[in-house]
Amino acid sequence: MAKKKSTHRRQSKRLAKTGKAPGTVTYLGNREGAKSTINVLEYDENGVIESGFDVYTSENFDKIVAFQASPSISWINVIGISDEKFIENLGRAFSLNPLTIEDAVNTHQRAKIDEYSDYIFGAFKMLYLDENNELVAEHVAIVLMKNTVLVFQEMPDDVFNSIRERVRAKTGRIRSKPADYLFFTLLDAIIDNYFVVLENINHKIDLLEEEVYENPSPKTAHAIQDLKKEVLRIRRYIYPMKELVHKLIDSEHDLITKDTKLFLRDALDHCIEINESLNILREMSMSLMEMYMSNISNKMNEVMKVLTIMATIFIPLTFIVGVYGMNFEYIPELKYPNGYFYVWGLMIAIFIGLLFYFKKKGWL
Repeated sequence: MAKKKSTHRRQSKRLAKTGKAPGTVTYLGNREGAKSTINVLEYDENGVIESGFDVYTSENFDKIVAFQASPSISWINVIGISDEKFIENLGRAFSLNPLTIEDAVNTHQRAKIDEYSDYIFGAFKMLYLDENNELVAEHVAIVLMKNTVLVFQEMPDDVFNSIRERVRAKTGRIRSKPADYLFFTLLDAIIDNYFVVLENINHKIDLLEEEVYENPSPKTAHAIQDLKKEVLRIRRYIYPMKELVHKLIDSEHDLITKDTKLFLRDALDHCIEINESLNILREMSMSLMEMYMSNISNKMNEVMKVLTIMATIFIPLTFIVGVYGMNFEYIPELKYPNGYFYVWGLMIAIFIGLLFYFKKKGWL
C-alpha cells in the first residue's frame, strides 16, 4: 500500500510539471519544506576558510555571490533544493541559464553534462548506503565556473567527506590545482562510491543464491524480484556516466585543462569497469529467478516421485484386497485354514520386492 502511495505521489509531481514553460523551477523530490543551507570551503595553497551561511538574509546572500569573484577556489555547497524561489534567485545571481536551474532541482533528471560559454553543468545520481545498509539515491548537480564549484544536493549526507578532509589537510594536489580539478574529484568520489553499491548488490546475490539452493520459499521469489528492480534502477543511474566522462575528456571548453583530462581518463576506466560489473550483476540477478524456478521444480519432482512410488507399491496390494473383498459365493482360497496369513505374506512380499526394485533402479 505504501509503494502505491509513493508511486501516486511521484506521478502527481510529474503532472505538476507538465505544461510549464522550459526553465520553470519545479522541485520533484520527496523532501519538501526543507530550508536551504550553504557551506563554503574557500582555499588556495596557503590556507582554507570554512563558512556556513543563513541564506535567508540579503547580506549573507550577497556574500555568497561574491565568492565567484575571489581569486581563491570556492566550493559552495547548497544543501536542500526544495525552496524553489531561493534556488531560482541563487541561480540568477550566479548568471546560470534558467534550464540549468530547472535541472538542478529536477530529481528525476537523467545524468547529463551541459556546456555553456562561462560554465559547465553536470547532473548526477549520488548513490550510497545508509546506516541500515539500504540504498540511497540522491540527486546532485555540480556547476563548474572559473574559480568556483557550485554544488546542489538534497541532503547533508554525501560521499564528499574525504575530499573535504583532503582540502583541510592539504593532502595531495587538490589545493594547488584549479577549480576543474575540484570538479573532477567530486565526480570521481561519486563514481568510486558506485563500487561500494555494486559490492553490496553482489553480496545480496550471494545470499539469495544460498537461499535458493538450500530453502527456497515464496519470500525468496519476492526478494529476487526486488533485487532485479534495484539492479535495473542502479543501472539507469550509473550507465550514462561513461558517456558523460568521455564528453568531458573530448571537451574543448576553456574550463577543462589538459592536466585534468588525464585524471578524467582514469575516471573513464572506472566507469568502464563499473558498467561491465553492472552487466554481470544484471545477468546474475536475472538468472536467480530461473534458478529458483528450477529448484522448486526439482523439489516438486522429488515429491511426485515419492508419491508415485507409494502409489505403485499399493496398487497390487489394493488389487489383492479388492479381489478378496468381492461378494462371490465360491472363493476357493476362503476354505484354506491359513489363507488369511498367506494373503498377508503375499502382500508383504510384493511390498518388499518393489522396494528392492526401486532401490536397484535408483528411484529411492
